[in-house]
Amino acid sequence: MRDVRMLGTGQLLEMQRRLRAAGNESLRASMQRRVRRAAEPLKSDLQSAIRHVPISSPGRSTRRGGPSPTTRPLRATLAEALRISVRTSAGSAGARVWVDKVLLPPDLRNMPDTINSGRIRHPVYGNRRRWVTQTAPPLWWDRAVRNHTPRMIREVARVLDDVRRRLT
Repeated sequence: MRDVRMLGTGQLLEMQRRLRAAGNESLRASMQRRVRRAAEPLKSDLQSAIRHVPISSPGRSTRRGGPSPTTRPLRATLAEALRISVRTSAGSAGARVWVDKVLLPPDLRNMPDTINSGRIRHPVYGNRRRWVTQTAPPLWWDRAVRNHTPRMIREVARVLDDVRRRLT
């Protein structure tokens, strides 16, 4: 799974340089806040998507699972690890929505990629001799990003135009 980046680095970098040269820190902070706000609906949609993605298994019996061997809910743990960052440095200017894997338990660090692939293979209750394959609709991450990209591009362009007008 890739992180999501709203790039237009040339325009953002040029605008940041002009804001610094003008000494208008409040306008620069406002621009960063508005770019972050443009990415927040995507973060919310991704959190909702992971919280509601159906994970199923073919199942051999009519019994429906048992108690979880862990106390953490999988989907909520993944949803809480989503982050937004806005950067204005030369290498990576733009807004970025990403999964902060440091916030995930070590055994779940690859889980967002695994669920996005649509196939989750894991030991049954930690028993390394018995494995199960569960399925989820693939591309939950990609689908949400695709739906939000045009809106985010329009919003960032509007922010840049507003800042440009205020500078001239």
